[in-house]
Amino acid sequence: MYQWWRVYEEGSPADAASLSWTQFSQMFLREFVPQTLRNTWHVEFEQMHQGTMSVSEYAVRFSDLSRNAPTLVSTVREGVRSFVEGLSYGIRLSMARELEMDVPFQHVVESTLRLEGMQGQERYDREAKRPLRSGGSTGP
Repeated sequence: MYQWWRVYEEGSPADAASLSWTQFSQMFLREFVPQTLRNTWHVEFEQMHQGTMSVSEYAVRFSDLSRNAPTLVSTVREGVRSFVEGLSYGIRLSMARELEMDVPFQHVVESTLRLEGMQGQERYDREAKRPLRSGGSTGP
């Protein structure tokens, strides 16, 4: 890999502009990852949803797949949009504001983790308020 990079740098004009991370990632993927595997990652990324995963699990999986599909999330805003659109409905609904703003990806992840925690606490509180039902007869 280092050899490939050296050859690239030596073949570039001295006054050539530096590569962006997205450009480097795309070149690297084209050089070292078969197209069929890249196609599989793209499809998996495009179809990804939180489903039964926790927000933490979803964020890790999203980050892993997005690294392999840089053209689908070439800007922070596109990454945030894709992440939010894949969240479960309740959390996605609460995160609609972040889609309209230039919010850093990590901030969105932290916000969704807080929302997930609040929803879990709300469920716990509801369950704790339910009266206990016994299954036997009452009285002597």
